[in-house]
Amino acid sequence: MDHTAGMTHADKIAISLPRELAERARRAVRRGQAASVSAYVAAALEEKTKLDDLAALLDEMLAESGGPLTRAEARAADRALGISARRPRRARP
Repeated sequence: MDHTAGMTHADKIAISLPRELAERARRAVRRGQAASVSAYVAAALEEKTKLDDLAALLDEMLAESGGPLTRAEARAADRALGISARRPRRARP
């Protein structure tokens, strides 16, 4: 996806990247995966903001529903769904 096409009103900023990340971006451009390093970074930032927005939405939904499942609730849900209890879960105590 070429993110430079929609950048007619783009802000120009200077950033510093760790050498390895900068080289990965340059490799992506050489391979034709991005039109430029700027386009590559813009695409990465776009994906990061989508993930941040999703995380905020999930936090909001959890807050409205009373929070994450307790271990007991998770076990009951697993039993109801026929899921093995040996699988590790992220649940509050």
